[in-house]
Amino acid sequence: MAFLPINRKEMEERGWDRPDFVYVCGDAYVDHPSFGAAIICRLLEKHGFKICFLAQPDWRTTEDFMRFGCPRLGFLVSSGNIDSMVNHYTVAKKRRQKDYYSPGGKMGLRPDRAVIVYGNKIREAYKNVPIIIGGVEASLRRLSHYDYWDNKIRRSVLLDSGADLLLYGMGEHQIVETAEALDSGIPVNEITFIKGSVYKTKDEGRIYDFIRLPKYNDILKSKTLFAKSFMEQYENTDAVTAKTLVEEYDEWLVVQNPPSPPLKTKELDSVYALEYMRDYHPIYKSEGGIPAIEEVKFSLISSRGCFGNCNFCALAFHQGRVVSSRSHNSILAEAEKIVWDPDFKGYIHDVGGPTANFRHAACKKQEEHGACKNRQCLFPSPCKNLDISHTDYTKLLRKLREIPRVKKVFIRSGIRYDYLIYDKDTAFFNELCKYHISGQLKVAPEHISPAVLNKMGKPGRDVYERFVKKYYEINKKLGMEQYLVPYLMSSHPGSGLKEAVELAEYLRDIGHTPEQVQDFYPTPGTLSTAMYYTELDPRTMEKVYVPKSPHEKAMQRALMQYRMPQNRELVTEALKKAGREDLIGFDKKCLIRPRAFSAEKQSPGKSGFRHDKNAKAPGRQSPKNSAPPKKKTIRNIHKKK
Repeated sequence: MAFLPINRKEMEERGWDRPDFVYVCGDAYVDHPSFGAAIICRLLEKHGFKICFLAQPDWRTTEDFMRFGCPRLGFLVSSGNIDSMVNHYTVAKKRRQKDYYSPGGKMGLRPDRAVIVYGNKIREAYKNVPIIIGGVEASLRRLSHYDYWDNKIRRSVLLDSGADLLLYGMGEHQIVETAEALDSGIPVNEITFIKGSVYKTKDEGRIYDFIRLPKYNDILKSKTLFAKSFMEQYENTDAVTAKTLVEEYDEWLVVQNPPSPPLKTKELDSVYALEYMRDYHPIYKSEGGIPAIEEVKFSLISSRGCFGNCNFCALAFHQGRVVSSRSHNSILAEAEKIVWDPDFKGYIHDVGGPTANFRHAACKKQEEHGACKNRQCLFPSPCKNLDISHTDYTKLLRKLREIPRVKKVFIRSGIRYDYLIYDKDTAFFNELCKYHISGQLKVAPEHISPAVLNKMGKPGRDVYERFVKKYYEINKKLGMEQYLVPYLMSSHPGSGLKEAVELAEYLRDIGHTPEQVQDFYPTPGTLSTAMYYTELDPRTMEKVYVPKSPHEKAMQRALMQYRMPQNRELVTEALKKAGREDLIGFDKKCLIRPRAFSAEKQSPGKSGFRHDKNAKAPGRQSPKNSAPPKKKTIRNIHKKK
């Protein structure tokens, strides 16, 4: 077993005069199943194809793209594990300081809009070679979409990249079918039949049983039309029920075929049983390695898909709402392999997926009829057909704990706390607290205002408070002092200053000061992003208030950290604008004192760990004066997120 060739010399040492495919990636080369590029390449290799890996090429010239010569079947292009714009810019559109998917965390080794740049540079080097794009960046931009960084609607990335075919979703089925079609001699422009693909055509006569979306030129002029177009896409993401979608541009029709079915358990098992090196390429060692592998090298992916369906999450567009999972034997085999890694210290960092405690489909009906178009599994309340059980996950974790050389098995993927609290069997909840966290558990209530939670697709505050109360009851019973770290989001559609003040009052009541605050980040492929752009809820077409100005966003963030002296002016302004000057004063319910009194007289609250000992039990996150665990801080947890 070896890494794939990364230069012509290594290719020729294998006896190849040219590869079948060159995989072009915006990430450094990491051969680990947590990296989509590794999965796609190893899967093609298993099917007999010759793959060379071109990581982070210099896009300023064509030289790197010609390193292996012209591939026999085509170029495969991905920006990497993360959208290149999200990877490069904060929500404030400021350049990030570190790229965790590059050697030593160095920035600047991939371009903005990497899929577009790479595709056009390949087309410059080789005029007629097939180009197939995929990965998260392509998947979420497969049709016209709102681009936050340009603040406008952009065309399908298929057109702007100059590619011939776009594969969306996780891609295993599609890539093998595409490779075999090309290998059989079918021209790339005739590969129009693969589920989970998007192609372009000028011949409407070859398209059958489709939904016609509003024309691109029309949605540029109408936010209402964009909202309607987005909703058609949103309702056609299920492999069982989705129809073909057609979007018309001046010169092309862009055709999205229905999604590819999720991999079954046996298929998932075979993907994760492929021979991976499970590390970054040794060429990066002298530069400090690839930081992104640190959290995943000793983690286990147990499932895909998510029926939680939060409106600000793009999983419905990329992995889908139907959960599929690996078998216990597959996961245990991988665990028994990693414990012999020289760097393994006895700790499995995670066993999970998009949502750790989802291990099976939401209900039996999904297997035959797909996910419901007009209802969600957990919001606003759990569906009567929802299968609420942690039994399988609990059994899996017990088996992992018994493996020799394993000291502890952590769960760091998100736990869906509402699904957990709805489970009448508390065995998993008890074992979660006893065995699988290290002093603190991260959960994501996101907000407490009903108006905002409704737009987020998140459960009400009462559900979260039930969870918090039960969490502390279990820990008390176990004789353990463990805390909760709640993730909260500011400036989501639906959140005005009134709702931001509500959240600040809640934080006051529970005695919690978040160390970091996350603004809503409008990324392609989410319902919340459609709300942000259109100021409409595409589900109802009702108006939605959207905080867009940097100053208002700053006020909403400041309200969540009102104890910090540097936020005093913004908090004062926000309270006055919200008509809540009653919260400026000396009463214990006030957030800040009048201006005449020094900010130093206020308690800044150094971190999210220090809380009022008199805070109400349901919301108390940790006792006053308790120190956090030494090895795992709130700051580190937020980095993980």
